[in-house]
Amino acid sequence: MTTETTPAANPFAAAPVRTLDIMGVKKAIPHRYPFLLVDKIEVIQEDKYCVGTKMVTANEHFFEGHFPGQPVMPGVLIIESMAQTACAMLLSKGGFENKIAFFMGIDEAKFRAPVLPGCVIKHHIEILRLGRAGKFRGEAYVDGKLAAEATMTFALVDKAA
Repeated sequence: MTTETTPAANPFAAAPVRTLDIMGVKKAIPHRYPFLLVDKIEVIQEDKYCVGTKMVTANEHFFEGHFPGQPVMPGVLIIESMAQTACAMLLSKGGFENKIAFFMGIDEAKFRAPVLPGCVIKHHIEILRLGRAGKFRGEAYVDGKLAAEATMTFALVDKAA
């Protein structure tokens, strides 16, 4: 069996066409501490692929109660981090200044490994459908190993005035 390692076989290995630092992420989506859950985004192909980075630190507020003495990042926050990555990629490209994205659904969510303080999560996001209701697939990797995955739908709506 031959494994291809070209960008065509693995689009996430390609060089980014643009990058969002934390200020670019904050400009694209309304989330703020303690609920901003993505630190950097590399757009690989506009409207199609991106890689988001979340640096999980020991002082994250959720570790105080999940779980004291054995901290684990809640799976729902890993999913939220993937969603923020996808929406920041889309909303940052222009033409969406008066839009916000809301979750509509989460399907096929699986959690395969715990995410602990000190981990760096790499979110691989693929946009499956765009429009007023969009759909994307997200995979969260820690040290190259799949930690979580899900397919999600979202709605793009006008921001409240």
